[in-house]
Amino acid sequence: MAALKIMLVDNHRVMREGLRILIDSEKDMKVIAEADNGREALSISTKHRPDIILMDVMMPDMNGIEAARRIHSQFETVRVLALSMYDDRHYVAEMLRAGASGYLLKDCAFMELSRAIRTVAEGKFYLSPSISGMVIDEYIKMLENGGGEETISTLTSREREILQLIAEGKSTRDIATSINVSVKTVETHRYHIMQKINVTSIAELTKFAIREGLTSVCE
Repeated sequence: MAALKIMLVDNHRVMREGLRILIDSEKDMKVIAEADNGREALSISTKHRPDIILMDVMMPDMNGIEAARRIHSQFETVRVLALSMYDDRHYVAEMLRAGASGYLLKDCAFMELSRAIRTVAEGKFYLSPSISGMVIDEYIKMLENGGGEETISTLTSREREILQLIAEGKSTRDIATSINVSVKTVETHRYHIMQKINVTSIAELTKFAIREGLTSVCE
């Protein structure tokens, strides 16, 4: 049986190096690629087509939530397993909504991580025990609220991408260059974002992005 092809996506190099050593020690797993942000993960996924992607949630340029959403829509067979230091219910819910097959905390033992990788590879879901109750509570809350969507859900994938870059302090021109569109297009997207979430300044946009978990930039 061929070893599971694993890709590591985390903006901390020491974290990736440690995971690579541990994962490569397993006979049925092999790290085939690494990325330090979501945008790079998308590009590498196209080239290497991993079986499992271990994805950090909060990363610069493109966070794990948006990357998971795009990977899930583009690659049917690629499974995303979130590995994060954040146990906030918002991050967990958004990663699962984005198509992730599981959510683990970084303080877990490697035995649990390897079990989660194998579980997800079988097409099943895996959640850290401390996360499971939270997900159930979130589901009950959603039912009580009539299943209504949060404001962030009204934004398109491109708008979420641009909002993160704005919140990280990128200029309009830098954003345009980064995502290969015109300055005018970025300005138009920014206007639509402001209209949808009902804010009038970059400061409010930034606060919204932080609150919704698009970036970890401090206020």
